Amino acid sequence: MPYNLPATRLLMNRLRQVMAEEGETRSRLDKVVRLIASTMVADVCSIYLRLQDGALLLIATEGLKADAVAATRLTVNEGLVGLVARRAEPMAIQDAPRHASFSYRPETGEDPFHAFLGVPILRGGRVIGVLTVQNRTERAYDDEEIDNLQTIAMVLAEIVDRIDPDALNNGGNEKRERNTASLTGRVFCEGLGYGRAVLHDPVVPAAKFFAADQVMESHRLSDGMAELKASIDRMMALDGAALGEDPRDVMETYRLLAHDPSWAEKLQEGVKSGLSAEASVDRARREHRARLQSARDPYLRERLHDLEDLDNRLLRILGGEEGKPQISEERSVLVARRLGPAELLEYSNTGLRAILMEEAAASSHAAIVARALGIPALGGIPGLTTRIDQGDWVIVDAEEGTLHIRPDDTLYDAYKGRVSLRSERQAAYEALKDLPARTTDGTDVSLMLNAGLDLDMEMMKQAGADGVGLFRTEFQFLVSESLPKLNDQIDLYKRVLDKAEGKPVVFRTVDLGGDKVLPALNLQREENPALGWRSIRFALDHKGLFRRQLRALVRAAGDRPLTIMFPMVTVVSEFEEARDLLLAEVEWSAQRTGRRPSQVEVGVMLETPALAYGLPELAGKAEFLSVGTNDLMQFFFAADRMTPHVSDRYDLVSPSALRFLKEVSDSCKTYGIRMSACGEATGSTLSALCFVALGFTALSMSAGSIGPVKQMIRSLNLQAFRPDFLAALNAPEQDFRNQVLALAADHGIELSDG
Repeated sequence: MPYNLPATRLLMNRLRQVMAEEGETRSRLDKVVRLIASTMVADVCSIYLRLQDGALLLIATEGLKADAVAATRLTVNEGLVGLVARRAEPMAIQDAPRHASFSYRPETGEDPFHAFLGVPILRGGRVIGVLTVQNRTERAYDDEEIDNLQTIAMVLAEIVDRIDPDALNNGGNEKRERNTASLTGRVFCEGLGYGRAVLHDPVVPAAKFFAADQVMESHRLSDGMAELKASIDRMMALDGAALGEDPRDVMETYRLLAHDPSWAEKLQEGVKSGLSAEASVDRARREHRARLQSARDPYLRERLHDLEDLDNRLLRILGGEEGKPQISEERSVLVARRLGPAELLEYSNTGLRAILMEEAAASSHAAIVARALGIPALGGIPGLTTRIDQGDWVIVDAEEGTLHIRPDDTLYDAYKGRVSLRSERQAAYEALKDLPARTTDGTDVSLMLNAGLDLDMEMMKQAGADGVGLFRTEFQFLVSESLPKLNDQIDLYKRVLDKAEGKPVVFRTVDLGGDKVLPALNLQREENPALGWRSIRFALDHKGLFRRQLRALVRAAGDRPLTIMFPMVTVVSEFEEARDLLLAEVEWSAQRTGRRPSQVEVGVMLETPALAYGLPELAGKAEFLSVGTNDLMQFFFAADRMTPHVSDRYDLVSPSALRFLKEVSDSCKTYGIRMSACGEATGSTLSALCFVALGFTALSMSAGSIGPVKQMIRSLNLQAFRPDFLAALNAPEQDFRNQVLALAADHGIELSDG
């Protein structure tokens, strides 16, 4: 099979012409396989489509029997084609019939063929098909031939993904699923949204796959890589003392990946084969994503994540303004495979109607930011980015957890009806805004706001919050490539206190690590980051950074009250060390400025079960304790909240969790520690009911949850409900959640969720 560069370019140009043709897909596919077979001097070229059940269907061939098209079907565990799909990597075999995985299918007439080369057809990190060539003679395919067939497979991906297998025998029209499709996911932030899809990942249009001028494309690619390396070098040029040794090692590894000559060489090879600079990078990205899907080694997964991130950065540089997501102020819905909190914050002022994420858990910090922004959001939607295209109209039902892609008129009319009903509910909550959250028997409950952004403070009045029960200070660190300066921190905290207008604000000191990694201060890669070097542990090991934040908080307060709490404290000595640093900063400020906060309250977040049994030692040292439900429940149930398979499996409304929280409540009362609860669970009316029944009279939640929770509290007779609730907790039924729901209904309590 002689193969040369001019032949590759000619094939790419011809493929481009075929793709641009109008007509039935079946005839276009027949032309494609004939082109590939003739150009590569192959006796056979075949395309297989992966179906929803994982099976592989022959949809086009040159060299095998025509009757086998749309008839030959292989399971994913069958044959060499199935092996290529399972591994998501090329396979070149000199004598295929002798291979252990070979599966003979007589209807194809493949008896005379020996040499086999198969490559996966990839889209969005998913294997959507397999492209094969075969020869009669036994021969070894070389690396250049394998690489070129992979390039061809990338070009075919956009066609293959639209094939309707049921229509192959009557012409092969595009997939009917390109019409209306509905997917389900988990609700991250309640609401309804309608708009055009905007893909977060850079998209390479099919029309730009091919290079009109290889020399120019090679220069564009070189210039783009130079700019990428320079941007990373700028990040590395930050103050060494601020970075610290270990994070610099991580950043140096990332920099070495960007400077890896083999990566640059592979991208340049793609351009030499006839691809545009963008298409060459996209091909590498597809391969990295496919390998990531099957990688089990944690170190390899981290490297592949880094490589994919480099691919995306380079694509955005090459795309310039065109590479940036086009967000319309009117109607846009952001679609992403995954998002970090910092990435999501970049869209905070773009007028998004909704957010969709393929890979995320409801308690991830991207989900928390979505709730802080008050944007309807769904996550954990398998196959999202392979089912939705740039510019598709979508309806996001973040009440029922449903996404409708390319909705018809019936769905749109139903959506408008749902919007009307939601508006009525919002009007009812608005009427309660200035009324106290007081039970019918006279118990007041403080409903506070979870915040972390300057714009969150605008929601405090709108929601009728009694203050800010949790201000997450780390978001200011996450949105910048460099560490925030002292004056920038002071300015933010001053604005927060000014906008609170005398209402209490509880500042949580910087909580970094886990899924919150600074662009400027990457933490050491860890197999279990949620259990590792993060939060108060990280802060106490970086006292310069930590004291700078404490100093900013003290300076911002001036002579106003200051309330601070420390996150993820596990042992009392951590709290004592952090409190001593804070008090030292108070004295430092008093000596140099003559001002000190009128009152300093120091509290702790209960996020680890270990601290619950250290409450006797906290007595007289901590003024208050706030139960952080997100981390506490993941540690209590040993269920990683970043892993979708288990993140929603365990329920706070369960006997074991509520009994533990009752112990915490009883201990706080015994030792005189004021208590509250924050985190996403408090925003559920059912969970909030349980907290109030356990004795919690201060809850902090997202702005959108305050209205429903207040409505629930104002319908509650606590003295009547609590004895029945505690009796149920002592004698739970198998379905405890439904037991509590039935109990609430018996007492006439208004719940908006279950």
